[in-house]
This record gives sequence, structure tokens and C-alpha cells, in this order.
Amino acid sequence: MKRRSARQTLVVDGEKFEVSKRPGQRGTYDFTWLTGPNPGYGFTSAAHPPRALSVPELEASARDFLDQVDPTTGYIE
Repeated sequence: MKRRSARQTLVVDGEKFEVSKRPGQRGTYDFTWLTGPNPGYGFTSAAHPPRALSVPELEASARDFLDQVDPTTGYIE
């Protein structure tokens, strides 16, 4: 079985995110929005119950985030 690295780059709707599994917290992922206007800005997504998320599930989390971002500020308001 192939293991995913703890960090991966994900491109969703033309936006790039670095996704990191949070050590010691199964099913918790930290996303950093690499192409966003605010350096270091991102979000955390967690599966309940805790489990590994598939790439399509990670992409859906990123899309949900992007849908909430104010295009003027680049932040969730």
C-alpha cells in the first residue's frame, strides 16, 4: 500500500494549497492558501469520525473555503 506524504500540494479551481496532515490528529488537515492574497492564510479541515480524507474530499474542503472568501479582502468575513 502506498502512503501519502504528510504534505502535498493541491490545485483547486486554479488556486494552489499546501495541505499538511496534522501530526497525532488523524483526519485533521491544515491548508495554506499559496496563491491567495494574504501570505500564510488558510484553514483547517477535520473528518468526524477521524479518518484519512481522499483527494476529492480535500478538494471539496478547499472549494468550500474559497466559496466563503471575500474577493475584496481575501479573507473569510
